Amino acid sequence: MPLLQIVMVLVVVGVLLWLVNRFIPMQGTIKSILNAVVVIVVVLWLLNVFGFLHSLSRIHVGA
Repeated sequence: MPLLQIVMVLVVVGVLLWLVNRFIPMQGTIKSILNAVVVIVVVLWLLNVFGFLHSLSRIHVGA
């Protein structure tokens, strides 16, 4: 995936999250949970795009 496409996805996600936070009235705790979920999903997506998530599947714990 080209770097420009990754940056564009991050910008779109950021703008959408900003729009939701700015214009949709919701309770503060729900807004915090939504922000945390979006950040976690974006971080996992970035790890997958750069191949770090795939390399973690080869790690075995225990027997």
